[in-house]
Amino acid sequence: MGSLIVFVSIFAAITLTTEAQYLLPVTKHEPTKQFYTTVNIGAGGMSSPVNLLLDLGTNLTWLNCRKIRLLSSLRVVTCKSSTCKSIPGNGCDIKNTCLYTQPRPVGKTNTLATATGRVVQDNATIFTTQVGKPISIAPSRRFTFSCAVEKYLQGLAPPIAGVLALSPGEFPFWREMTSEYNVIPKFALCLPTSSLGYFYMGAHSFGGSNPVPMSLTPLKIDSGKYLISVTSINVDGVPLTLDASLLEGGAQLSTVVPYTVLQTDIYNALAHSFTLNATKIGMSEVPGTAPFKHCFEEGASGKNMDVSVMEIGLPGNGREVKWRFQGANMVERVSETVICLAFVDGGKKPNESIVIGTHQLQNYLIEFDLSTTRMAFSDPLVLHNMSCSK
Repeated sequence: MGSLIVFVSIFAAITLTTEAQYLLPVTKHEPTKQFYTTVNIGAGGMSSPVNLLLDLGTNLTWLNCRKIRLLSSLRVVTCKSSTCKSIPGNGCDIKNTCLYTQPRPVGKTNTLATATGRVVQDNATIFTTQVGKPISIAPSRRFTFSCAVEKYLQGLAPPIAGVLALSPGEFPFWREMTSEYNVIPKFALCLPTSSLGYFYMGAHSFGGSNPVPMSLTPLKIDSGKYLISVTSINVDGVPLTLDASLLEGGAQLSTVVPYTVLQTDIYNALAHSFTLNATKIGMSEVPGTAPFKHCFEEGASGKNMDVSVMEIGLPGNGREVKWRFQGANMVERVSETVICLAFVDGGKKPNESIVIGTHQLQNYLIEFDLSTTRMAFSDPLVLHNMSCSK
């Protein structure tokens, strides 16, 4: 229970007037660029804090159950149960225990492309608040997840012991919690550049009495992915010249891909425009630094990260809305005097032409509303003197 009190104290200090109903902290592991939350799993005073990678593509939360202090609190899900039967792709072991196999989001190898584990249930404790009231601990609720062995943690940052499911499927963590607490089936993320960010479930009021403006666009759900339609890509107000077919599949959103990945033709068009602007303000191109292909010595431009503004056009309510990326969301500093275009060339024929990664999602409030199948996104929070990091 001590760890819960610590988190309550931290949130009370950083979230004074939020109207969010249920929430968890988000932490960035800087060396790996992985974002995780901490869920207290178990009953009462014997609950254990477990760090879990946030993944929009995972259907059922999985973790190393040895991180749970009181294993006797786990309830095994049997093959004949309605819970097991409702999990797509379930299986059984010789003890009639429900099994689930799903792709691993990071650290994939030929022999470790998927994670298989026993399906179990236990209590999760999260935080709650009401308007003008301090953060408090919500009554714990039972949720479903699978126990994975140690080898499946390969590729995860050392503090992380599993993956928190945030997919649009039937058993992601957010859906179980919003159902248990009887709130609107939606969640929001505010990924920090440092310190703690926010993972909201149900309603939110980021910014308290000064809510940040949000734009709406339809969500497309396809094969367990969150996709948004893309109508145009502009750099500094000028449309990139692209084959229209490259935008037909839309853009996928990811919380495990560190930098936005673009199909080669899209990447080259963006890089060309960015390079022209960088040289105009006195920067000189230098050899790339993996995973980046286009890097620049700042030189006479000084410490200037505002090289270009990219806007992705999206369908809104009868009009096009623009998702704006600028400054630190466009570049990554790799040395004292060198910055790089923070996008990755994904090749000529990737599965998705655009996968929006976490570097571009930092310091935006992004809400996934599955009751309306819409996504809401904020302006860059820096424009409002706000931040996801508190």
